[in-house]
Amino acid sequence: MTSTTATSPRGPELVRAVGVWALAASIFNVTVGGGIFRLPAGAAAAAGPAAPFVYLICAAVMGFVVLCFAEAGSRITLTGGPYAYVEAVFGRYVGFLAGVLLWMLGTTAVAGVSSAFAEGLGALFNMPSLRVPVLITLFTVLAMVNMRGVEQGTKLIVVASIAKLLPLIAFVAIGVFYIQPENLAITEMPGPSSLARAAIVLVFAFSGVETALVPSGEVRDPARTVPRALAIAMIGVTLLYLAVHLVAEGLLGASLATSTTAPLAFAAESFLGAPGRLLLLVGASISMFGYVSGMTLAVPRALFRFAEDGLLPKVVGSVHPQYRTPHVAIVIQTILVCALAVFNSFEQLAVISNLAALLLYAGCAAATFMLRKRGIRQEGAVPFSVPGGPLVPFITIGLIAWLLTSITQAEWTVLLLTLAVATAFYFVAARAGAKSTT
Repeated sequence: MTSTTATSPRGPELVRAVGVWALAASIFNVTVGGGIFRLPAGAAAAAGPAAPFVYLICAAVMGFVVLCFAEAGSRITLTGGPYAYVEAVFGRYVGFLAGVLLWMLGTTAVAGVSSAFAEGLGALFNMPSLRVPVLITLFTVLAMVNMRGVEQGTKLIVVASIAKLLPLIAFVAIGVFYIQPENLAITEMPGPSSLARAAIVLVFAFSGVETALVPSGEVRDPARTVPRALAIAMIGVTLLYLAVHLVAEGLLGASLATSTTAPLAFAAESFLGAPGRLLLLVGASISMFGYVSGMTLAVPRALFRFAEDGLLPKVVGSVHPQYRTPHVAIVIQTILVCALAVFNSFEQLAVISNLAALLLYAGCAAATFMLRKRGIRQEGAVPFSVPGGPLVPFITIGLIAWLLTSITQAEWTVLLLTLAVATAFYFVAARAGAKSTT
């Protein structure tokens, strides 16, 4: 098989300045979002004391996904991440659908985390009625900030990224001394279907790798950097999540499953009193706000790009004459996300986000197999080869298929309708483009 070089047809290349630890830190930062402050309750409700096994299942699935990303990322080094891998193998239409899945998982994830953020603030001030006003205010402020420019948006992200880990580290470091071992005893293992449903919710806490890999065109020596950074980040994420859940379950026992609004805050209250509850509620709010801020900055650019490519009306691709930002895309995306957050719960939105993510991951796994088969690689570099060869993509797809057996008909309907609408836009745009060319 003749090797093919993956190069950009769009002129000068981006500067490759991102190294192993910088990329690992980026992946870790994006992955550890607001979900971990909320999801231990859902995992405990679905699997009881056996919930740590669900974390391991998610880590295993994401481990195989990461291996596929590592090989694909070392062969396709163009900016775009997962949808660049898929498009390189399966063509523009399938690559477009991968881009839609990436947009969809980002949209529903932001809506879900913002819903949890509003509920957390309600718990912080003991005012559940704050939920809708908080959501409207949150997205109004973020839209205004991001329309004024990228610099203002990124300042919010940096502050939140530094602050969000401190409460989690304090929770684990102090709470471990108050664990009651009997709370961790496993009396009965849940069945495969229960584990799959628990994992389909919990995998939300592990997603984010695909977003961090979008700027692959700026990674230094990607054949070595991408796999190493992925391994470092995912091991760190898994250890942190397991430690957080074990401490929470060891403190609360069966009551962890019923503490759905702020499980870690209630767990911290059991050994630190009101200050501990306040610390975790504030930490969760900062973390969720940071996640929503970062994604509110990033996700509208997908709509902007679709409009640039002629797949959405031209007005969506408008640039503000003063601030030079995609203001129309930001407004549309903000209204959509706010509406989703107001009318849906965190858990509902997390499952839809995970469904989109898992289908995208399956597409990347299939692309990885084809990239190796076709010998596509970066010029002058030896690509990373997944241990186990072609078996890994097939195992990845098999594990994802098992998780997807727990998806309900209503959840599939939402995803398929979204892809159907996107397909209509695609072919209408393609036909219009063909007429214009003629």
